Amino acid sequence: MTAAAPHDRLARRLGLGDAVAIGLAAMIGAGVFAVWAPAAQAAGAGLIVGLAIAAFVALANAASTAQLAVRYPESGGAYRYGREQLGEWHGFLAGWGFVVGKTASCAAMALTAAAYLVPDAWQRPVAVAGVVVLVGVNLLGVTRTARVGAALVAVVLAVLVVVIVAGFVAGNSSQGADAGFSTIDGESVMPPIAPGVTGTAYGILQSAALLFFAFAGYARIATLGEEVREPSRTIPRAIGIAFAVVITVYVAVGSAALVALGPRVLAASGAPLVDVVAAAGWGWAEPVVRVAAGVAALGSLLVLIAGIARTELAMARDRELPARLAAVHPRTASPYVAELVTGAAIIVLVLAVDLREAIGFSSFGVLCYYLIANLSAITQPPAERRVPRALSAAGAIGCVVLVATLPPVSIGIGLAVFAAGALGRLIVGGIRRRRRR
Repeated sequence: MTAAAPHDRLARRLGLGDAVAIGLAAMIGAGVFAVWAPAAQAAGAGLIVGLAIAAFVALANAASTAQLAVRYPESGGAYRYGREQLGEWHGFLAGWGFVVGKTASCAAMALTAAAYLVPDAWQRPVAVAGVVVLVGVNLLGVTRTARVGAALVAVVLAVLVVVIVAGFVAGNSSQGADAGFSTIDGESVMPPIAPGVTGTAYGILQSAALLFFAFAGYARIATLGEEVREPSRTIPRAIGIAFAVVITVYVAVGSAALVALGPRVLAASGAPLVDVVAAAGWGWAEPVVRVAAGVAALGSLLVLIAGIARTELAMARDRELPARLAAVHPRTASPYVAELVTGAAIIVLVLAVDLREAIGFSSFGVLCYYLIANLSAITQPPAERRVPRALSAAGAIGCVVLVATLPPVSIGIGLAVFAAGALGRLIVGGIRRRRRR
């Protein structure tokens, strides 16, 4: 049995299977049920090319993250890497962008899960209840987080297999490509065809930017680096295994959706994977897919709360955030104050605003987060390098290119969030310097 952690440290309780489960739960979220429509709108028949670009950028980022995690097996992920390799400001900006952007993402995930599972009138109460339950799971310790995450992702993967089979069945039937049907009030109806599908080079890059975020959850493994046994061996393997599973699933799902619906119908679909099973004539599977989307959102929310709390923990240790957030529970070895604060912030956002359509700055923040991770990996000496420097450089360039394809309003909001964090750090730093005089 693992010994209790010191009062200010987390306990190394996660094995390889636990770490893989957390990575899979983070990556296979509600996005896989919805991202195909906007990606097809941008890329048309080039959707799979966009997916390949996103996968390459994600692979480069994952390789850099794994290399850094071996050197810094602590909580915080890119916050810690940037701070140690590039300087305090780089670390702060990575951590700030992650904490603020992903807290907003959590609120969006909670509302998205509720939207799939219950009628409109119940969505906010159910979203709040979901946050409370998942924070409670996290408070019980990281092994509970891993077990619940594994159970949720198993359900989602099983449903995605059904979708994949349905897609190829539909593609081989008379209802194949460009004939996606949804069932409404017992009748099959075809979604409208999107008029603006062009598949230009820019559109393919934009689809890659959208699809990239479906991969970004492997960073959750790194943020939990202080809780993984044999981190120099376990973290790289867990990231590699989780990434390989997810790219396989995404290629299969994306191909099935294209085969079943065709790019124009897919681009106009409000619920792409529901329309895939409907195109196969599998009406019984439509509610199953909708429930699975809600479950997937809850799985991502569970592990993202854990990742945010551990980044806050790392930042609090360095006095970048209030020191109280660094508290670790003596029995469960969880950063319980950070988890409670994170949960409270998510609930406030859920009750106050609907962020499902207004979280572009989260995408901006994630790409900046990985940009700093790649730049950190580039600066590591040869003795610490496990992947070619060129691959980390390619990941950094990919992050910049994908940021440039984001809508201007998302870039503007992202810059404003980072500017607000930088200004706050300068003010707090000035106050501390005056107090020391």
